[in-house]
Amino acid sequence: MAHAALLHCSQSSTSLTACRRGSHHHRAPSHVPRRSRPRRRGGVVSLRPMASSTAQAPAPAPPGLKEGIAGLYDESSGLWESIWGDHMHHGFYDSGEAASMADHRRAQIRMIEEALAFAAVPSPDDPEKAPKNIVDVGCGIGGSSRYLAKKYGAQCNGITLSPVQAERGNALAAAQGLTDQVTLQVADALEQPFPDGQFDLVWSMESGEHMPDKRKFVSELARVAAPGGTIIIVTWCHRNLEPSETSLKPDELSLLKRICDAYYLPDWCSPSDYVNIAKSLSLEDINTADWSENVAPFWPAVIKSALTWKGLTSLLTSGWKTIRGAMVMPLMIQGYKKGLIKFTIITYRKPGAA
Repeated sequence: MAHAALLHCSQSSTSLTACRRGSHHHRAPSHVPRRSRPRRRGGVVSLRPMASSTAQAPAPAPPGLKEGIAGLYDESSGLWESIWGDHMHHGFYDSGEAASMADHRRAQIRMIEEALAFAAVPSPDDPEKAPKNIVDVGCGIGGSSRYLAKKYGAQCNGITLSPVQAERGNALAAAQGLTDQVTLQVADALEQPFPDGQFDLVWSMESGEHMPDKRKFVSELARVAAPGGTIIIVTWCHRNLEPSETSLKPDELSLLKRICDAYYLPDWCSPSDYVNIAKSLSLEDINTADWSENVAPFWPAVIKSALTWKGLTSLLTSGWKTIRGAMVMPLMIQGYKKGLIKFTIITYRKPGAA
């Protein structure tokens, strides 16, 4: 949901691992059967274990973080929906693709489908294995919730910190005849109001960035997942460190801080942090990929849409939080071009029978 504003990451940027490009899977123990996977688009990140930041206590959440996130999305979601529709996340494009506005909305749907394919989520044509109970963590106004509910004929529960988003998402579900399948509510992703093992698909599309405690975040996703259930996190990370580095460079830290200040984000983390957290929680079938090249056309398109007459007039009446977020959008492009920001997918499987 991260776009009307945005993201996160974990404990410390000082204990991160190096990465090199190429195909790699983080294998479960040898006794765990692995599912076959199709070939995927985007660079798959090869990560080496290291002294994980998961061993450290997470930095405390900035004062007022949850209230700031809720206020930001209360204020900005209507503007986003009026220009971009109900999917509050990046689109997925072929590398180097030039796209029109209509292509961008299709690309947002493609992002969902690419994530499902990457995680090898069973097709609706296989009703015995297809997900039946789904949670959408950081659901925005429920674009993914409704899409997944319709695709799989599943029950979908969405949670957001924004009362405005929950109310709007439920209204859209009612308008589409999905009241019996889709329910959105206000809840904290770090303290989810669900019993253990309820969902066979746990979905987080660009919301993890807002989480001040990444280990707690992944732990909650794993807690509510059913045995054998799939966990999909699509999120923004900073790059992995080189072996000789102990932290990001000062100019990189400065750039991320400016983005964090505008979008109510705690500290960022790397893809390897997510991998190490998953290993520490004994999750299985751990896979990650860098899709930064596949989202490259998105931010220029967001900026272009903001500079239209409709975009400008809506922006000026939306409130200061939204205006401040718009002002730092070029920094996102800069971060991608520098190789500092990595648009990352991480998928896991909870141990147990599928």
